Amino acid sequence: MKLRITIIIVATLAILTVLHEAPWRSGTASAAESLDVGYLPVTCHLTCPVTDYATSTSTTSTHFKSQRFTEFPTVVEALKAGELDATFILAPLAMKLVAQGVPVKIVYLGHRDGSTVIVKKDSTARSLRDLRGKTFAIPSHYSNQYLVLTKVMEDEGMKPDEINFVDMPPPDMPSSLAAGSIDAYFVGEPHAAKAELDGTGRVLYYAKDLWPHFVSCVLVVRQQLIDERPEVVRDLVRGIAESGMWAETHREEAAKIAAPYFRQDEKLLHFVLTQPPDRVSYKDLTPTDEDLRSIEKYAIKAGILEHEIPLDQLVDRQFIPEHIDNIEISAR
Repeated sequence: MKLRITIIIVATLAILTVLHEAPWRSGTASAAESLDVGYLPVTCHLTCPVTDYATSTSTTSTHFKSQRFTEFPTVVEALKAGELDATFILAPLAMKLVAQGVPVKIVYLGHRDGSTVIVKKDSTARSLRDLRGKTFAIPSHYSNQYLVLTKVMEDEGMKPDEINFVDMPPPDMPSSLAAGSIDAYFVGEPHAAKAELDGTGRVLYYAKDLWPHFVSCVLVVRQQLIDERPEVVRDLVRGIAESGMWAETHREEAAKIAAPYFRQDEKLLHFVLTQPPDRVSYKDLTPTDEDLRSIEKYAIKAGILEHEIPLDQLVDRQFIPEHIDNIEISAR
């Protein structure tokens, strides 16, 4: 009798376990893999929320959940603490983390171009030289925006201390310009376009005019994720690549999808993605040796890095698909 009861209990537990796991269901078992991916509400991270939205319809078998941040220092701390396994982050900052021994690798780019220098609407500035002695906000001294400015100042014979650069969270820049606490800023969209639409700022430079095919942010993943869950990394890179391909040709729909993730006006995002259309690009996002070496060159000049980093320590391109499909997404 006791044996029969034991058998019944074991069998019942086994059945309940199977029902709970339901491996035949879509989105469970191996497909139940889940990964949080960090991003800021800037267009160079737009493929992150699009991939989140498209998880159920793209070719990925992993649920990618976008985790919103408003500043890069918090992202760095989460990455260093192992609380975040994948995130979009400023390219020079990613290099700095690698130089410090943080076990991360660049696996893809966020987008190209898509950053803008904004000055006050009534500013008489026509070049960077006209901003001598002014307060100029940047996302971080570890940003590629700062490196571009370093290059332009060098080209124009300016000294680094001739402009007062301050680090500032991107969402705070438009209001700070309007309040008069800063005179200019250089940031990833849509935070530049917001000042345009609000009537408080105007474009001084587009990034693409200063550094063609400009790279602001990269997608990094922790080495542990690469070693232990390579199939998830492969899914992530493919999902981001496909989302970029889709966003490139579906800009209005991309703005609609990203708006609630970014907590921004859809009209603002639509403006950024279409005015002009080449303001932001989501194609050719494989990080090349030339891309990385160019960034390193000016990161060394700016004092961010002490020397070049071997490319095999910096980037892992094995997860980039040879062919990128255009995913099917229907925006709400």
